Amino acid sequence: MTDRRRLVVMRHAKAESFGTTDQDRALTDRGVLAAADAGRRLRDQGLAPEVALVSSAARAFETWNAVRDAAGFADTELRLDPTLFNAGFERVLETLQTLPEDSRTVVFVGHNPTASYLCHFLDDGHGDPEAVAGLLQGFPPGAFAVLEVPLPWGDLAAETCRVVGFHVGQG
Repeated sequence: MTDRRRLVVMRHAKAESFGTTDQDRALTDRGVLAAADAGRRLRDQGLAPEVALVSSAARAFETWNAVRDAAGFADTELRLDPTLFNAGFERVLETLQTLPEDSRTVVFVGHNPTASYLCHFLDDGHGDPEAVAGLLQGFPPGAFAVLEVPLPWGDLAAETCRVVGFHVGQG
């Protein structure tokens, strides 16, 4: 086990095409299954987050709930943040930079293209070839990337992390 921090960047799982508002779009049954699959994968990889930064959109919150329940991450601190709903990757980066330094593993559950842009911005280009190849093929609903973070959260910047895992939740 490394002493480095881990950042899990996850796109919400498959959601309904329409809702009362975009913010209110709920997960489909397939989305719930895919999020649960992702949660089990995170648990099996020992990636229990201390903090979950989650968009306030229903589909992101429901994704986190399915991940948490399937993985048994009951002790994770939830930070439901309405500013992450329409945020660009810069806003997510600013939020990550304010994390407590003792947080070893953090998950961000949000939207695309923000999730994908954040991974590409942070990646130093020397990650796991299979994970990087998966990421380069797209960031579908229910997917997550794992980045190794070798520095304090406050020092996150371009090309300071390494993509070491990628998984698409199956539903």
